[in-house]
Amino acid sequence: MTATAPRFGSAPLVRLLLVATVLLGTVFTVLSGTASAHAALTGSTPEDGAVVATAPKDISLTFSEQVAMGDNSIRVLDPGNKRADTGKIRDLSSGGTVTYGIDLRAGLPDGTYTVAWRAVSADSHPISGAFTFSIGAPSKTTAAVPAEEAGGGLVGVLYDIARYISYAGFILLVGGAAFVLGCWPRGASVRPLQRLVVQGWLTLTAATLVLLLLRSPYTGSGKLGDAFDLGGLQDVLATKTGAALVSRLLLLGAAALFVAVLFGAYAKRETPRDEEESEENSKERKDLAFGLAVGGTVVAAGIAGTWALAEHASTGIQTGLAMPVDVLHLLAVATWLGGLTALLVALYRAPSLENAAVRRFSRIAFISVVVLAATGLYQSWRQVGSWSALWGTSYGQLLLVKVGLVAVLVGLAWFSRRWTGRLGQRAEAGAENEAKAEAEAATGSETGSGTETAAATTVVGDSERATQLARQKAALATARQKRIRDADPGRIGLRRSVLAEAGVAVVLLAITTVLTSTEPGRTAEQEAGATGGTAATAPVSEGPVALTLPFDTGGENGKGTARLTLDPGRSGANAMHIYVDGPDGQPLDVPEVKAAFTLTAQQIGPLPITPEHVAPGHWSADAVQIPMPGDWQLQLTIRTSDIDQTTVDKNVKIG
Repeated sequence: MTATAPRFGSAPLVRLLLVATVLLGTVFTVLSGTASAHAALTGSTPEDGAVVATAPKDISLTFSEQVAMGDNSIRVLDPGNKRADTGKIRDLSSGGTVTYGIDLRAGLPDGTYTVAWRAVSADSHPISGAFTFSIGAPSKTTAAVPAEEAGGGLVGVLYDIARYISYAGFILLVGGAAFVLGCWPRGASVRPLQRLVVQGWLTLTAATLVLLLLRSPYTGSGKLGDAFDLGGLQDVLATKTGAALVSRLLLLGAAALFVAVLFGAYAKRETPRDEEESEENSKERKDLAFGLAVGGTVVAAGIAGTWALAEHASTGIQTGLAMPVDVLHLLAVATWLGGLTALLVALYRAPSLENAAVRRFSRIAFISVVVLAATGLYQSWRQVGSWSALWGTSYGQLLLVKVGLVAVLVGLAWFSRRWTGRLGQRAEAGAENEAKAEAEAATGSETGSGTETAAATTVVGDSERATQLARQKAALATARQKRIRDADPGRIGLRRSVLAEAGVAVVLLAITTVLTSTEPGRTAEQEAGATGGTAATAPVSEGPVALTLPFDTGGENGKGTARLTLDPGRSGANAMHIYVDGPDGQPLDVPEVKAAFTLTAQQIGPLPITPEHVAPGHWSADAVQIPMPGDWQLQLTIRTSDIDQTTVDKNVKIG
């Protein structure tokens, strides 16, 4: 007979899992912050913080990989926050170098200029940044650069949540269908499993539509209202990511047909355990199962390919090998974690589950883990590239967390295999209990028949009463069967271990989603090497810089102490004050004081600063431009007479 699920409460377990998935996805998305990207700015002309004698004709930016530039992707702002460029971006790429440039207007005055840029990397993630350079000498600037990075804000959070939900839907759809076809064919007629797969399809379809609508504001304005801008949507459809999302929707149409056949024609051909199957029906069922397996694999691989074609696998080194490996990786994850969810639903919601189905899933899960480990090892080498990047970059650290979670999941799976063995040892006893339950149900059926006969004698044609009695008997038999099933210690232990696996799997999926939007370690180190820094961010000072510098020019009244303050002590505009005191602690009014800052690591500087004399022993400069954080070298020159002067060096950490 067709197995139907008993109703236990108003919130099915699969909905609870989906809610937990969405909530954890939200948490991990928020904790991950703005998504980093694969592409990185590796150089510019002029360089960040450079001081040039004359105005350059153009500005050029060099990236680590291909990027997409729009009409307004590069802006050059003068000290008064007005456009200093001509607005025409030129592609200067040659060979393996990716370079874009923009021409500057003629006759630019001296001062500090700000270059703000925004682009979309080849792996679909938006990137942005800004830097400054000066013509003649640094000056005050009122140029306003958006504080929010590309892909951030509310749109960025919603986009990341939709990405997480799309992965979750793919896993439920593919893994649930694979569990039914490969492990438990009779599960095709079990309502909870049907709902699991259908909800996976609905989740993936809805998330894909949301990603398509949010793509334009995610890579552009950052305004949620632009999600329904038809012009922006048209631009998105012309991009690689837009084509991948549309292809996914078309493949989901084919997946809907697959699901309809799986739970329709295929489920009807499944024979109950207590009935013999005809040879003709057996052949038709096997042919249909083979066709579903081949068609389902092709559709699942196609959907997985929409991620591989638009994200990390499509850029960097060995893309021809990386994309099929990424497809295999996604299919292995879906088969393992989606099948695990289907097993959990079957253990809790299905009226019965064959021990052979659990054993088959155990074998399939083992193969999936082997494929997952092999493809994951290759992806890790490709994205990380070195041991230093594994420990010193955000991508490498997240990858270590993911590996740890996979190890925990494999350990829990080992416990599940042990419970599966115990479940098999109790199978014979369970069969005896089931036989007793069926005998009791048969006895109840006879009693019910007597009652129905008496009722028919009393009230002729009372078919409604007969139907009600039949339903009561079926409910009693199902309840007895459930009590016998739930009393099995092996099944209880298996439920708990599989539930623990599913909980870890939800967290693992969140980490995986964050990884796909994090700048790979190989690129992070490349960017750090190009800028002379490290992959980690520079430490930020906690407040204004205050230094005390003793000096001695060697002449008469040449000794003293200089006290320098730099407020706020961060990159950008700073106010600098220098106080010169004599040996007695009183202000020493020397003829001249000069300062210069040099960032040796990036070959920036020296940036000369000539403070104004405002009072005896007091000099100040209100517009000291520090272009970027780092360990700067301060050179303070003090002249106490026409021929006596000295220069004092001091390292200063500026955030």
